[in-house]
Amino acid sequence: MAGLRLGETGVPIYVQLREQLLHAIGAGQLTPGDQMPTMRQVAVALKVDLNTVRRAYDELERLGALELVRGRGSFVALPPPARAGHEHDRDIETLARQTLAAAAALGLDPLALANRIAALAADKGD
Repeated sequence: MAGLRLGETGVPIYVQLREQLLHAIGAGQLTPGDQMPTMRQVAVALKVDLNTVRRAYDELERLGALELVRGRGSFVALPPPARAGHEHDRDIETLARQTLAAAAALGLDPLALANRIAALAADKGD
């Protein structure tokens, strides 16, 4: 939680929080089974409304990155098993289109983004 930083970027706070936590999971700083701080702890530490943190955690749960266990807390979820076939292709297409739309909204070059994603994916294999 010490690495979480909120900026005055115009990006909603829950989105900043969601993206930072997704980054920490993707980078291996948070691993499957790790218990997350409570929503209240995050809200107090960052001096934000509890509902803002709840929204970020809820979205992370919908994405499958967190598992909320009533009475026990929130945990980094195990990654889902790899999918194949039509469902896999459809999900890749959907995510690619969402990513391109996000890049366009930020004024980013889609080919530069694709190259960076490819480089990051190659680094994961090392």
